[in-house]
Formats: sequence, C-alpha cells, structure tokens
Amino acid sequence: MPKKATKTVVSPDQLKVKDGEDPWTKDELNEVIDELHEMRAHSLEVLTALETELSGLMKDSGDGAGQDQADMGATSFERDHELTVVNSEKDKLAQIERVLGYLEDGTYGICESCGEPIGKMRLMAFPRATLCMTCKQREERR
Repeated sequence: MPKKATKTVVSPDQLKVKDGEDPWTKDELNEVIDELHEMRAHSLEVLTALETELSGLMKDSGDGAGQDQADMGATSFERDHELTVVNSEKDKLAQIERVLGYLEDGTYGICESCGEPIGKMRLMAFPRATLCMTCKQREERR
C-alpha cells in the first residue's frame, strides 16, 4: 500500500490562483485537505475490498473442468471487470497522493500540462484536479 501522506502543507498565501480570484484562506485549504484525506482513506478501503474479491476470483478460476463455456466466459468477464476497477482505483489513489505532494511542496493548483493556475473554484469542486479546464478539455478530445 502507498505511504501515509503527511499533513504538512505550505501556507495558503503561497498557492497560486487565477487572475481575479481571491487568495486561498486557511479554512478553504483545510477543507480541501480534509476532503483529499477522506478520498484517500476511501480509496484504500475500496482497494482492499476489491483486491480481496479479485484474489477469490483468481483462486476460483480453476481449470474449467465441469464448467460450460458460458460459465467460464462469465467468470473471465467478471475477473477482467474487477481488474479494470482495481486499476482505476489505483490510478485515482496515485493522483490523490500526487496532489497531496503538491500541497506539501507549494505547487498545488498549478496545471501539470501548461503550468498555469488551475483555478481555485475548480479545485474546491474537484480537489484532485491536476489540469486546468483548457488542458483537460484538450486531453479529452484526444
């Protein structure tokens, strides 16, 4: 499992915001940090449960003796689906960890693609955002 994130962050006034936005307040930043830690804890719980379930699916896959093709296909589909969900949750957890690191080093709120501020309102709505809206839309069009 990933290392436990610390709660050491820069002061709110060190974080960049878009032109026209008010600077971060301590309460706003604490709200975002708390939400990120809740997301992280939830992801760890989900991953633990999914990995346990996936382990059971892998053990129960057997050699196919006594199963018809439909049963084997359904089991294979379920296993593939669980693997996809596990990988998606691991990606989400990695993104949360990365964002918590940005809070520690003072680069939270800076777009990973263009280097411009993401926008405080976007971050308050989606605290684990790592791209500004322009770069996110560009990425989704690809």
